[in-house]
Amino acid sequence: MDIKRAKQEIQNSIEAYLQKDETGEYLIPAIRQRPILLMGPPGIGKTQIMEQIARECKIALVSYTITHHTRQSAVGLPFIKEKEYGNKTYSVTEYTMSEIISSVYEKMEQTGLKEGVLFIDEINCVSETLAPTMLQFLQCKTFGNQKVPEGWVIVAAGNPPEYNRSVREFDVVTLDRIKKIDVEENYEVWKEYARQAEIYPAILSYLEIRREHFYRIETTVDGKAFVTARGWEDLSELLYAYERLGKKADREVVHQYLQHWKVAKEFANYLELYAKYQKDYGLEKIVAGIYSKETLEQLRYAAFDERLSVVNMLLGRLMSSFRDYALEDRYVTMVYEHLKVYKETKEFESTLRSARENYEKLRQAEQLTRLEDRLYRRMLETLEGYGLKVEKEHLEGEEAFDRVKELFAEAVACRELIYNRTKEALEHAFDFMEDAFGDSQEMVAFVTELNTSVYSVRFLKDYDCDKYYKYNKRLLFDERQQEILTELDEVEEDLNTALKC
Repeated sequence: MDIKRAKQEIQNSIEAYLQKDETGEYLIPAIRQRPILLMGPPGIGKTQIMEQIARECKIALVSYTITHHTRQSAVGLPFIKEKEYGNKTYSVTEYTMSEIISSVYEKMEQTGLKEGVLFIDEINCVSETLAPTMLQFLQCKTFGNQKVPEGWVIVAAGNPPEYNRSVREFDVVTLDRIKKIDVEENYEVWKEYARQAEIYPAILSYLEIRREHFYRIETTVDGKAFVTARGWEDLSELLYAYERLGKKADREVVHQYLQHWKVAKEFANYLELYAKYQKDYGLEKIVAGIYSKETLEQLRYAAFDERLSVVNMLLGRLMSSFRDYALEDRYVTMVYEHLKVYKETKEFESTLRSARENYEKLRQAEQLTRLEDRLYRRMLETLEGYGLKVEKEHLEGEEAFDRVKELFAEAVACRELIYNRTKEALEHAFDFMEDAFGDSQEMVAFVTELNTSVYSVRFLKDYDCDKYYKYNKRLLFDERQQEILTELDEVEEDLNTALKC
């Protein structure tokens, strides 16, 4: 299955394991809560989905790459303890608490969360001395003589043997005690994530043309040559940083992330082409509704790769606008929710204190993404600014609240400005697409992509764009027509088979 489906399966399992009955006992006893083993190729997001799941389930996460550990750090260090058996004293070997188990308790203290996930990565690549400990861990949920705390779900991940020489096979006894999920790379699923994560637009544009280069692992005379989803995402971060610094990423730099010379060289060349297309076609002018007949003529006779690149450039620009509006709307909504509390209590200081405490609680529990953390901090700065204004103007009671309402109206007006700007950009983009391509496969690709991003779908729910609905309706009709034709082909095939019999 793909990583998106795997994430949902793991989340469902965790919710089932942590469900309690009316007495507060777990419905599925710990002994029946099978550890989850996630098996799949490297760099497809196994670790990343665990971070997302922990936040969405509002539980803690302790993550370990077990290949970095020795038997002593996993099990604990031995020490001698005196014990009495049958009125005789004996020296007995005990063990200090496992570093991994102690990390679970530390996480509980740090976050205040009593339930969580203990995630062990590369579990099938451990050393020979640690292998029996890992089998014991999966079978008995213990490290040495210490048990994983109740309410903590075990999830492990590993790579199949074709990706790692040091992989150890699990025996049937172990496999019969775990819940195994096999995961494969999937470009369409990754693309959906990439739009939300704002992967560098040139990467998405290139992969739309060269999908076969999204994930490749090959054995050559020079060793392994590979490209992974992790490589593309890390390269994206570097390209954004280089863009701000005014630096250029050549094929040598690209190859440091995409360790496949053919793909690295081709993408490095495409980066130059992408920059040229941006300059030639004037992306910002297009979303402002300004483009010439010469531009349309140039595009009409361009190669398919160039035409598709321009479509993806335009999509990348629009996705940025959709995201800006979504974040601005989220920020304004957060401020509004706290002002509703202020209206009821008429106590601004207590409202602000409550907002700060809620932010600190979420931050300490590690329940905020980097983006959410920025939104919370911006919201708090806004509320603090309102408080300073009211204090400076010596306002109290209803006068203070009315002044805060005036200040909040400015934030609402700013959101409206971003909304209108995004709306106009979308309309101008459709005008350009019609003039340049008409009702073509490029238009189909354009509308299809608008249906895949969370930000674009949300915006289109708020804004009734006539041209979007026109072409989307046609797209849905074409898809249904194709489904009907496929079904008819299957019926005809079944009929022919029956006749032959």
